[in-house]
Amino acid sequence: MPLTTVHLLRHGEVFNPDRILYGRIPGFGLSELGFKMADAAGEYFAQRQADGANVVRLVASPLIRAQQTAAPVSRLLNLPIHSDDRVIEAGNKLQGLSKVADQLRQPKYWPLLVNPLKPSWGEPYAQQVQRMREAMDEHRRAAVAEHGEGSEVIIVSHQLPIWVTRRAAEKKPLWHDPRQRECTLASVTSFDFEGDELVSVRYTEPSPELLAGAANIPGA
Repeated sequence: MPLTTVHLLRHGEVFNPDRILYGRIPGFGLSELGFKMADAAGEYFAQRQADGANVVRLVASPLIRAQQTAAPVSRLLNLPIHSDDRVIEAGNKLQGLSKVADQLRQPKYWPLLVNPLKPSWGEPYAQQVQRMREAMDEHRRAAVAEHGEGSEVIIVSHQLPIWVTRRAAEKKPLWHDPRQRECTLASVTSFDFEGDELVSVRYTEPSPELLAGAANIPGA
């Protein structure tokens, strides 16, 4: 049986000169570098298609940075963008803050830090995994129903939901050190399925040359 694949594409760099933890705050679009990353991601998947892959479905978080990252993929592969709230950024009670490490020295924020394993400052990791897998499974099955086994789906999402979904797939604890996430800007984390069984997880960076000097706030 040919493998059916769901690619989780993280959005490109965001224009965020004040280095705010923007979370789900609307209006944070891509920077000039971020648009280059999006173009590189589009070219990566266009080449994959030219090499014989059957990329048939494109999904994106409703947040503007994800929609802008999806746009070159849509144009180059001639695919419509399906927006899906289930692949949105993680909820975070600290969103809107800048210099978060400094802010957390203030006692008013300490109650949010009582359980880093859940985490207590935002949407539970397990909840993120559940909604991401629901979206992945639904769009994968729709792709197979329309185009057959071996189809590929691209979902443009955000660092934390992608990372905890990968950790769950690899049967690792969901809690982690944010500095150790292997999920750079515009990276691709790919999940291969035989039928409904997940058989492998792969990771690649289509534009590593663009990462040097990019602003990369954990959770953004």
